[in-house]
Amino acid sequence: MSGSGVTREGLHAVAPGSDATTAVGTGPGGSDLAERRWRRRRRGEAPMVPEATFRSYYGKPVINRPVWQAPDIPGYLFLGGLAGAGSVVAAGAQLTGRPGLSRVLKLGATGAAGLSFAALVHDLGRPGRFLNMLRTFKVTSPMSVGSWLLTAYGGAATVAAASEVTGMARPVGLAATVAAAAVGSGVATYTAALISNTAVPAWHDGYRAMPFLFASSAMSAAAGLGLVGAPLGEVAPVRRLGVVTGLGELVLTKVMERQSGLAREAFEEGRAKRYGQAAEVVTLAGVVLAAAGRERRMLSALGGAGLLAGSALTRFAVFEAGRNSADDPRYTIVPQRQRLEARRAAAT
Repeated sequence: MSGSGVTREGLHAVAPGSDATTAVGTGPGGSDLAERRWRRRRRGEAPMVPEATFRSYYGKPVINRPVWQAPDIPGYLFLGGLAGAGSVVAAGAQLTGRPGLSRVLKLGATGAAGLSFAALVHDLGRPGRFLNMLRTFKVTSPMSVGSWLLTAYGGAATVAAASEVTGMARPVGLAATVAAAAVGSGVATYTAALISNTAVPAWHDGYRAMPFLFASSAMSAAAGLGLVGAPLGEVAPVRRLGVVTGLGELVLTKVMERQSGLAREAFEEGRAKRYGQAAEVVTLAGVVLAAAGRERRMLSALGGAGLLAGSALTRFAVFEAGRNSADDPRYTIVPQRQRLEARRAAAT
């Protein structure tokens, strides 16, 4: 301690050791420099050091890309919606005395359900993996609920279609038609909850509008199927339905993208952009042709085909946008920081 002295401020002329406490205070009790910084923040002054810009580790994605593959999963999303909504419209057609329309939609819904199940199993790799999902029922899991909905719906829709084709067991067929319509509404929309309940930014951030978009898209596809296959004299209700839901699909797509915040940029990249632009053009053409085909069978069928294709392209666009947003770490980290800053601002 030679050459040093003890003063009221502490030791004088003594170099601090490696274990000395540094001035790291962040409030009035810290060092003078820290105290001045703290007071500047309290007064809202701009910091001298700029905020750090966003970076991720070597630019790598923060979350894993969805392992689901195209065209299996976007096809599954489209076909499941078509099947569920088709059964809803088929029940309405049967109850209002439109047998031709009801028949087309029952058969089409059953075929779409079978193809949807095949696409799902193909993506899973083997049927046993789907059966494993039926071992339990978890109401908080969209995948668990969806698996049971798809199973129950498939049975009811198949019975309804079989009764329609054979003409046998009409009361049973009617009961199955009503049951398929009741379960079909869930089949048409649960996939929105399924993909929104993930960490994929473009899907998760658009969760408020996505169920409405999928419902409108599914009903547009069902109306399109009716316009393509049913007699012209029975399609007036589905023509109006197709026009309304087709326009609704276009509007809700924009609403969902806007609600996605920064992740809306993912809809303007690569395949998602191309699918989205094609969906807009084809759906709008389908709406116009369907409205103009009141007395012309060809125009009516072309309008229905446009609505079907537009619905499918919308699902592919949503799927590809999710992939884009998972690949770019900005869509994960930047919104998290914005939410954190907002909570801090609300707490002060």
